[in-house]
Amino acid sequence: MEKEYGHNFSEEILKALEELGYTKPTEVQERVIPLALEDKDIVVQSQTGSGKTAAFGIPLCEKISWEENNPVGLVLTPTRELAVQVKEELTNIGRFKRLRVAALFGKQPFSYQERELKQKTHIAVGTPGRVLDHLNRGTLKGDEIRYLIIDEADELLKMGFIEEVGEIISYLPKDRVTMLFSATMPERIKSLCTKYMKSYESIKIESEGITALNIKHYLYEVKEDKDWLLMDITKVENPDSCIIFCNTKEAVDRLYNKLKAKDYPCNKLHGGLEQDDRLRIMKDFKLGKFIYLITTDVAGRGIDIDNVNLVVNYDIPEVKEGYVHRTGRTGRAGKEGTAITFINEDRQERFLKDIEEYIGFSLERRQVPSRSEVDKARDAFENKIASKPKIKEEKGHKLNKSITKLYFNGGKKKKLRAVDFVGAICRVPGITAEDIGIIDIQENITYVEILNNKGEEVLKAMKDSTVKGKQLKVQKAKN
Repeated sequence: MEKEYGHNFSEEILKALEELGYTKPTEVQERVIPLALEDKDIVVQSQTGSGKTAAFGIPLCEKISWEENNPVGLVLTPTRELAVQVKEELTNIGRFKRLRVAALFGKQPFSYQERELKQKTHIAVGTPGRVLDHLNRGTLKGDEIRYLIIDEADELLKMGFIEEVGEIISYLPKDRVTMLFSATMPERIKSLCTKYMKSYESIKIESEGITALNIKHYLYEVKEDKDWLLMDITKVENPDSCIIFCNTKEAVDRLYNKLKAKDYPCNKLHGGLEQDDRLRIMKDFKLGKFIYLITTDVAGRGIDIDNVNLVVNYDIPEVKEGYVHRTGRTGRAGKEGTAITFINEDRQERFLKDIEEYIGFSLERRQVPSRSEVDKARDAFENKIASKPKIKEEKGHKLNKSITKLYFNGGKKKKLRAVDFVGAICRVPGITAEDIGIIDIQENITYVEILNNKGEEVLKAMKDSTVKGKQLKVQKAKN
């Protein structure tokens, strides 16, 4: 692995990469990682699903030291879901270096994030609005940021965040390292690079084109009822995992109710749902607890879900880049996928023309499935939707399986510090600081991760031990 990634990484990073299954770098990783390790500013144009998070995450975690107390890395993302996903990925990569990552996004209490940032934290990942709020209030110290990563820059532009990105940059040191990643490169993104990056290396991943070569693109002209066409197509395609995109949350709600009434194993996702519900639904979909996700574009960008083999544009995207973002949910990591788009009005031909000019080819027009095709496929479809779902392992399952999270009933009010827990736990025979992961000290409680399958012996020993002379209750954490 060390040879494959072309750098003498620390043992902690190599161990995490091995347990995460990173054996061979993707093209974007091969080209970005050596430059990032040399602290070069980089602008990367690469399609979604190409391994961009690891391309910046691996060198970022390698460069950051545990001794840092405040965030030195800042990652900006367009959506809350992507912020959480990037946080999880970076936490896994930096697990054995004990790197702590905080996610900062709206619709989560500011006070919770403020408390998190008061802990030893190495990297902050967040949406521009909430990150700017923390900078304005001084809960995030901009002058200590050495690495800035702007992820999914064209989506940040589309969502109107570019001005906020500029404000955030005004808080940061001028001699920072900046990396920008984008699936497309509109003029305003190029201007952003020119304005805020003195000189930079440009990387464009040409080999896969603007959409992945392993995705089949089909178009259906709808004369009557889109719902019935959708249900016929899902019977014929019979996917293991499918995302259906609508343009509005009202359309998502209506279609979800329709499919649910037909016993489809499905759920819905849009901006009108509570944040905790959105994160739970996305996690359940990734784990394969249901097959069909009906969603707005909130799930159309940057979300890494393995083995989505069918994407349906129930409503044609009205922005050409949206087609690339949506269809990029399938055909990931070299797997094959199918993207189907419905068009049912003459005025939608304008959107179709823009999309086809943008991607450089015409969508293959298909006839609606015949009754005999649908009837032939019905039994297999009904068997699949009636069967018990096979739950997938979470990314990082192997890595996290060796970790036990312990709960102690003492924290800041008892004047306990991370060094106190490290000292106490290292008194256990056979335990060293390398066996201790992230320590989260709150007002009245503390969570400590024990690595390398040593949780049980630490738990047993600490029941009869003290931390800074204090006898604390200790048990396995429930979360």
